[in-house]
Order: sequence, then structure tokens, then C-alpha cells
Amino acid sequence: MIERMAKDTLLRLAQQFPVVAVTGPRQSGKSTLVQETFPEKRYVTFDDSSVRELASSNPRDFLRAFKDGVIIDEAQKVPALFEAIKLVVDSEEYTPGKYILTGSSQFKLKKNIRESLSGRIGLVNLLPLSISELNLQGILGEDAYDYAFQGFYTPFYDDRKHYDRQDWFENYIDTYIERDVAEEIRVANLSTFKKFIQICAIYSGQILNMESISREIGVSANTIKSWLSILEASFIIHMLEPDTNNLGRILVKSPKLYFVDVGLLCYLLRIESKEELLLSRYKGAVVETMAISELLKSRFNKGRKAELTYFRDSNGFEVDVIADWHKTYALEIKSDSDTEKKLAANVRKYIDLRASDTKGFVYYLGDITCDINGVTYVSWKDWGNNLGGTHGIE
Repeated sequence: MIERMAKDTLLRLAQQFPVVAVTGPRQSGKSTLVQETFPEKRYVTFDDSSVRELASSNPRDFLRAFKDGVIIDEAQKVPALFEAIKLVVDSEEYTPGKYILTGSSQFKLKKNIRESLSGRIGLVNLLPLSISELNLQGILGEDAYDYAFQGFYTPFYDDRKHYDRQDWFENYIDTYIERDVAEEIRVANLSTFKKFIQICAIYSGQILNMESISREIGVSANTIKSWLSILEASFIIHMLEPDTNNLGRILVKSPKLYFVDVGLLCYLLRIESKEELLLSRYKGAVVETMAISELLKSRFNKGRKAELTYFRDSNGFEVDVIADWHKTYALEIKSDSDTEKKLAANVRKYIDLRASDTKGFVYYLGDITCDINGVTYVSWKDWGNNLGGTHGIE
């Protein structure tokens, strides 16, 4: 079993909040994580209709049956439970980590949390497996493109399961639309929404143009905006907002779109093999998407917000990522495997413009992480590794 880096964050929050919820996309390993982290706790799932009916009929009595707390999977399926948890938490002795919740439908889960448990709950966003997690487990291979093509959803790394990649992703999209999206949009729009996801894949790594997507899909720009928010809320995509430090320059104001998992991205782009990916015009965008995803995983695993932007001015000068954390980091992402000086050109220019304590990084596909003339070249095997390594981003 692969050790998840979010475990420490989950334990930290469970020492503070009476309720902790683990959210994230389907098949990211939420249920496995909470059961491994709290093996002493009872586990129930509301996928079981008899358990769901029991909890729905009298939520407070249901909770009283677990005096030492409980892990509740698919908690959003019993909305009345959230108000009952609030009443129990507020009326009993303060007990951190008593209730651990997970759920696949992010919209319902977050809505119930927002309405009933604000201030009483700690949240962990769990994305699919990271490169760092595979590396620490000793199972990371030597070719970055193997992972760029396959992606990082947990079933692909479970030795007990043998999925055909095409079948798995087809089922994943259908399940996501039918179970997570159907209630958020009109049923008549479901097939159009599926086409919309496929069109979005073409834009991964690009500045968003909602008007262009609107014309391609045949729905209004406002609808596109609403659908994009649905994809982002359910961890299918992530929007990278433009940097607000204009350095005296006019900036592009639109966000960039990235898919959270590169395997799903390749599937939607109809890339059917690693060799096809290597020859694809989308190769650079896939590599950039994978790097952004690794940064997101690293931040979320630590229980932190992404706080990532990109810089682009009206003259076309661009830096792929600006991370304003305890220091400022300027990061370029390249699909090259050699530490060529030109790879760091934009990072160095940005550092000169900013005239502050800014550290430069280049994410590339080589095997060695090293410092060259003040810029750190980070091997793909170390992407997202900000957990205290010599060259990590803190």
C-alpha cells in the first residue's frame, strides 16, 4: 500500500477539529487514507442502503451508537447528518477528531459542510497519487512519459486490479457526469457537457478563452463559466490566475486552465499510447499540466492553499508559475531533459524585473536536480517535493 503524504495533515487537523473531512476527486484514495490513518475507528459507508436508512431516520441516535466517533464514507448521502453532528459537537465535551467524513460528490458534501459545520471542521483535499509518493515507495520508473500518459489515479497502482486504461477512463467520465454533475445542470445538457470536457482538454496549459469555447460548444459564455466552476469544484481542472504584481506592465487578466490528472487529459485528447504522446503537438502542454498538478498535490497534502499564479504581460513575456509562499518563486516548466541555459532565460528576466528576494526554478525532464548559476533545475522525479529536501520549494 502506498503511503500518502496527506496522512500527517489529516492527523494534525484531527488533533484540533472535532470533525475532519477528506474531499477530492473520485478514485483519489480518500476512503483508504482515512481507514489507514484511524484504524481504531469504526467505519460505515452510506453506499449501504440499510445503513443510510438507519442514519436518515434518526441521525442523532445514529451518532450516539458511536461514542468514540466514527468514519463516515459518502456522508453527503444523508444531509440531515450534518446538522446532527453540529448539535452533538456543540453539546458534548470538545473531542478533536471524533468524526471523519469523506464523500465523492463534492458539491453536496461541501454544501452540507458550509451550511452546518463551519468553524468546526478541518478540510483535507486529496488529489491522486504524486510522483513523490511513488518515489518514496520505491516504485517510480525511469520514463516521465509513462506517467504523463497513464496518470496517477490510485487504481492504476493497485497490484490487485488490472484495468484497461481506455475502459477505465470511459467509465470514470460517465460516472462523474451521471453521479456528480447531473443535479448541477439540466439533464438535456449532459451530452453537451461531456463534449465540453473534451474541448477543455485542448485548452489545458493555455490562457482561457470562454468565448471561443462557447462558440465551439454552442452554449452561452455564462454557461461555460458556470460549467468551468463545476469542473474546478470537483477537482477535474484547476485555474491558474494571473499574477497581480504588474511590475509596471500591462498584464493579461484571464486565467490558465489545467487538468488535475494528466492521464485523464491524454484520454480526452485521444492519445492512445506513450509513443503517440511523444509525437503529439500536445506533448508540451501535457508535461506542463503534470508539473502544475504535482505542485497542487504537494500544497494540498500539506493542508495549504495552492497560492500559484502565472505571469504574462501584454508583450507576451511569460513565466509559467509564480508561487508566493513564505518567499517568492518563479518557475518555468520545460519538456527538455538537458540543463540548457536558455531554459532559465524567462526566470532570470523575471527575477531582474522584480528586484526582490525571488528564487528561480526550472522543472525539466532530466534525472538530476542541481543549482546552476543561482537557478535550481528540478528533475521530474523531484517535482512538487517541498517537504524539506535540499532543493525543495518550502
